[in-house]
Amino acid sequence: MNDPAIQISALHKGYRHNAVLAGIDLQVREGEYFGLVGMNGAGKTTLIKSLLDFCHIDSGTIRIFGRSHHHAAARARLAFLPEHFNPPYYLTGREFLDYTGKLYGKQHDRGEIDTIFRHLDLNPGALSRPVRNYSKGMAQKLGLSACFLSQRDLLVLDEPMSGLDPKARALFKRYLQQRQARQTLFFTTHLLNDIESLCDRLAILHEGKVCFIGSPRRCCQQYQADNLESAYLAAIGASADCCSAA
Repeated sequence: MNDPAIQISALHKGYRHNAVLAGIDLQVREGEYFGLVGMNGAGKTTLIKSLLDFCHIDSGTIRIFGRSHHHAAARARLAFLPEHFNPPYYLTGREFLDYTGKLYGKQHDRGEIDTIFRHLDLNPGALSRPVRNYSKGMAQKLGLSACFLSQRDLLVLDEPMSGLDPKARALFKRYLQQRQARQTLFFTTHLLNDIESLCDRLAILHEGKVCFIGSPRRCCQQYQADNLESAYLAAIGASADCCSAA
């Protein structure tokens, strides 16, 4: 069997004696779409920073395709897009893609770029425009384009639909569905309907701990809920009555 794309075991991470991640065990299988959901402050971004070795972990192990996350070679098979993505303002769209292409060891032809732009509803004319003139949504599409063009085996995306309008979100999701099983996807989101339509499995992170891992359908079954939103609330110990009274 192949090694999991991501294997996290007994991960602990804190800041100034405050535990942010408390004993996380999580596995993302190669070829699956896996979503990580949780409230603001639940530890989602800290988990991704730990995965990418952007911060020191207190204890535990993280392996990417069987290699320790501390080794740069472990990250050679992934592409990452942060939640707050700000491409260098002084570059044009074309210069940014050329730059990231060199980092990934890829040379993109115009046809590849046009195809990706069409799937993300981004006008190819944006290539010649300085990034400082891009809207938030355009910049997000440019970052997503760079990730897809990298042709990496694993995409790690932190809130990838942030800033996308409804049309772009729909096209982005459709494109992901077309690529399913050809790539491994690990992403964070607050949008539970995206989890339902895209993910093989999800993990619910709450107060630094994983309180559920499984398919969206299994989550609804376990918490005897008609939809994932209700199942999520049950998983974190919330109730519809409390929410309506707030």
